[in-house]
Amino acid sequence: MSNVKVAVIYYSSTGTNYRLAQAAEEGAKEAGAEVRLRRVQELAPQAAIESNPAWKAHLEATKDVPVATLDDLEWADAYIFSTPTRFGNVSSQMKQFLDTAGPLWAQGKLANKVATAMSSASNFHGGQEATVLSLYTTLYHWGTIVVTPGYTDPVIFTAGGNPYGTTATVNDQLSLDDKTLAAAKYQAKRVVEIARKLKG
Repeated sequence: MSNVKVAVIYYSSTGTNYRLAQAAEEGAKEAGAEVRLRRVQELAPQAAIESNPAWKAHLEATKDVPVATLDDLEWADAYIFSTPTRFGNVSSQMKQFLDTAGPLWAQGKLANKVATAMSSASNFHGGQEATVLSLYTTLYHWGTIVVTPGYTDPVIFTAGGNPYGTTATVNDQLSLDDKTLAAAKYQAKRVVEIARKLKG
């Protein structure tokens, strides 16, 4: 059985996408993958962070999570990205990280890897699907093989039925339910399965 290396890369201001990323990490490990959990660098000014107690608390709580680097992209066979929705697009922090990958892209080092994405917003029509799809546009340019959950398992329907990638609707830190986390785990396992077939 081929060993699959997975980079789970997320941005989270108050914790939702961190929890999605943790679920994905767990699912990938259960599928036998070697996993790196990485957060992208925070870019927001300190004053903005200080103005939101939940943001400040989450940043402090996750300060020991390693920051994502280009080495993580080069190392991995598969990527799982998780980002909050910002006006129907990825967060600026995630976008900045993706934009730094130009040198690897130019060398063809991002091509033929497997990738998938997850997202969240604070309301049901807050742009979650648009965010996942916009992130996929970058991945198409990289030449990665985008793997969606589709409708390949009942857990997708249970979690709300998003075939593009797991998405969460949360109004506070306690709203991310077990069904959504189960869908994130399944999505990660599917990515490992496809990556393993490609390596094999």
